[in-house]
Amino acid sequence: MTISRRKLITSGLAAAAVGVTGLAAADRIARRHGLIPPDCGGVFGPGETLTYAAQRLITRHSLAREFPRSKISEKPFANALAPPNDTFKKLQAGGFADWRLVVDGMVNHPLSLSLADLHQMPTHSQITEVVCEEGWSYVAEWIGTPLYNVLNETGLHPETRYIVYRTIEPNLWGSIDMADAFHPQTLLTQGMNNGDLPVGFGGPLRLRLPRQLGYKSLKFVTQITATDSMKKFGKGLGSVDPEYGYSWYAGI
Repeated sequence: MTISRRKLITSGLAAAAVGVTGLAAADRIARRHGLIPPDCGGVFGPGETLTYAAQRLITRHSLAREFPRSKISEKPFANALAPPNDTFKKLQAGGFADWRLVVDGMVNHPLSLSLADLHQMPTHSQITEVVCEEGWSYVAEWIGTPLYNVLNETGLHPETRYIVYRTIEPNLWGSIDMADAFHPQTLLTQGMNNGDLPVGFGGPLRLRLPRQLGYKSLKFVTQITATDSMKKFGKGLGSVDPEYGYSWYAGI
């Protein structure tokens, strides 16, 4: 059957119109449920909104796959790291005894926790996969305290919408919504594969988010801030990642 060029163009325009209409409808649903990501602007904004809202409405309570111990990767891949700064080297030389996790922002009880303090909190172990946007992955055991254990100690203000987390590297930071902040698999990780968390994998403290791509699981975490808006952080896009072309929400 021969299809004329005019019919092809007409069909293409119709499909595009349907797509635009669908995105508009999805945007309205997302706004109705308050599911608008910080990086909702720009050309890719509607797509980011659709992805985030759909995952939150459908998979809010889902769990990342956990593996048996036999599936732990023999040689997990630690992506390249910039040399630790002088502050890090000093803390490392002292066995990280002076390492602190500061928790502040919209809380009634700000905290300054040592690694020993975190060790006293209930711990959880999970064997999950790190999936990188560059295509590589590995399975490892992660040991730490669920983030919600720390947040529950602070008296979060009810209007808190995001948890911002920063690292010892000043330009590295990210954020998550409250669904991920209180998800049982979101860990403040201090251990890996039955040992301490190696520096190459983010030791002494890494936030582990197995339901998102690897770049959301930042290493060397030193600060957590509760906030009701991302507009006062960086360029207001929710993390440093969208500033380099990545999505704020990287659900898998």
